[in-house]
Amino acid sequence: MKIRYLAHSSFLVTTAGGARVLFDPCESGGYGGAIKYRPVTEVSDVVVISHEHADHACLAGLAGNPEPIEGLALAKSGPRAVKGVTLRAVHTYHDTSGGQERGENAVTILEADGLRLCHCGDLGHTLTPEKAREIGPVDVLLIPVGGHFTIGPDEAAQVVGSLDPAITIPMHYKTAGVDFPIGPVEDFLAGKANVRRIGGSDLEVTKDSLPLEPEIVVLEPALL
Repeated sequence: MKIRYLAHSSFLVTTAGGARVLFDPCESGGYGGAIKYRPVTEVSDVVVISHEHADHACLAGLAGNPEPIEGLALAKSGPRAVKGVTLRAVHTYHDTSGGQERGENAVTILEADGLRLCHCGDLGHTLTPEKAREIGPVDVLLIPVGGHFTIGPDEAAQVVGSLDPAITIPMHYKTAGVDFPIGPVEDFLAGKANVRRIGGSDLEVTKDSLPLEPEIVVLEPALL
């Protein structure tokens, strides 16, 4: 499985069988120019949207005519098999007040190549034991860490503790590509052990290559 960090919360996951799943493409120039990332140009077969905000749900102009899947609808319908990939979703919220501030959010779990990858979308709260069990075992966790609109560093660490992934990849943090009042990735990394900076945007993972000790992998957004 190949994981490419595109921008903000957008990732392209390519399976060993060649299926290409795009998560949460952001709108270049959205929010009055606050989103400065370049447009997504990668070809995909499926695009999964955690919620309908411009920095997570830009379907216009995507290459490859991908099939759109709304995470919140998937959470209601149950798992789907698409191009050898199983996708399911868990209903959560974008805030700590049951969605009253920012609405609902879907946490999506992708299963392929003997791995389980979890994309948290704009998760806005920590997980109850029941929600953690609903999400289930996770090998690779893509998690927001910037705070303000989502969980911040402390809450993200609690979610990591709840799900115990082998690899944690932070997302939705302050970079030159987004003019939001969110924190940098360094706030989440402070005091953490087993941090690995790739120095690029791509990570290849197999079941056999998962680390024996949990690690945090920092990828560089490709669309800066």
